[in-house]
Amino acid sequence: MVTHPKNNTTNADRRGYSSAMQESITTLTFCKYTGLRRKIWAFGMMQYAHAHLAKVPGIRFYKLLGSGKGKGFNPLPDWSTYAVLIVWENEKAANDFFAAAKLARLYEEKTTEMWTLYLRHLTAKGAWSGQNPFTESKNVSPENPLLAVVTRATIKPKLLYAFWKYVPTSHRRLHDNPGLIFTKGVGEVPIIQMATFSLWRDKESLMSFAYGEKEHRKAVEQTRKLDWYSEEMFARFQPYRSVGTWGGSDPLQEMLDVRR
Repeated sequence: MVTHPKNNTTNADRRGYSSAMQESITTLTFCKYTGLRRKIWAFGMMQYAHAHLAKVPGIRFYKLLGSGKGKGFNPLPDWSTYAVLIVWENEKAANDFFAAAKLARLYEEKTTEMWTLYLRHLTAKGAWSGQNPFTESKNVSPENPLLAVVTRATIKPKLLYAFWKYVPTSHRRLHDNPGLIFTKGVGEVPIIQMATFSLWRDKESLMSFAYGEKEHRKAVEQTRKLDWYSEEMFARFQPYRSVGTWGGSDPLQEMLDVRR
């Protein structure tokens, strides 16, 4: 069993905390499972967790996500790792859920590790299941340069082969990028509906990869040329708090400690 041991919030984030608690935020929780029975349970919850989440107060939007092998996009599933993305009416609703909800306790009991990031909304372009659930935050801290990004797309069936053939080239220089803290490919439906979550040291690191790396720049050009997606979204967030661990440590908290 794993529990959420501490709230990692910076001093800058504590100022104006009351007003920040009232605005919409997003949480993204990664769950790691070991053992066949727990992996089967996790797979089943991709269906059965909907009934629980439908009853949770304060949820505006949510997605239950599987993951791909490795760190980035991968059509092969990672049966040990799942994620839950939730857009909340406010932070209090999120805190109440993780502190006392039956579903949160179930996940904690079954997971080997559980890591939750709290995210303030910066910008979002496009649509996810026909809507944009992210509203721009008014409580972004100028002292916090960390940046989280979610890129999500539904790939057109007739272009699946061309898309997946090109993915290794477009991500070739991602994982050795010094500005990248963490990344994981997730998705609602394997192969067709895919997303990538990435955590960066700052905006400059992201922009350097997005527009400075030849392979990724070419991938953007290919996307525009071939029109791979029937729906896509690109969203940026300011990560300001984290709970739990991943790989034995908290990647976000380590960066917050460096800043101090």
